[in-house]
Amino acid sequence: MVASSNLLGLLRRRGWTVTCAESCTGGMVAAAITDVAGSSEIFERGFVTYSNAAKQQLLGVSSEALEAHGAVSEEVAAEMATGALAKAGADVAISISGIAGPGGSDHKPEGRVCFGLATAAGVSTETVEFGALGRANVRSKARDYALLLVQNAAQP
Repeated sequence: MVASSNLLGLLRRRGWTVTCAESCTGGMVAAAITDVAGSSEIFERGFVTYSNAAKQQLLGVSSEALEAHGAVSEEVAAEMATGALAKAGADVAISISGIAGPGGSDHKPEGRVCFGLATAAGVSTETVEFGALGRANVRSKARDYALLLVQNAAQP
């Protein structure tokens, strides 16, 4: 796992706050950040939006994006991140939506996780295929990857 204390230091130096919008990780990113003493200086809030309704109500994800692309898509991850950024008033937002397993389909296999990262400069998205590693492993790898994305964004 990316050392959250390193992330805390980077965000402090930038004067940034962070928020997260999580689906398949169910709050694991927020927990990892807030496990570090002093995190209240940089952590604004987190959104656990497991259902599509929660994504729409709390983050403003459009029904069109959900219908056209499904919850596990870069399009929805982008809307989750931009919605979290706006709602929290933070400087950086990370979003995660994926298929932790078990299960999945040929079209959206177990281990596929979509990430969104939003700042004032814009939003970027990425899909990572972690593979059918089992639910706990996919979730922990997604958490670690999300923390790494935020850390990279906070680099000067």
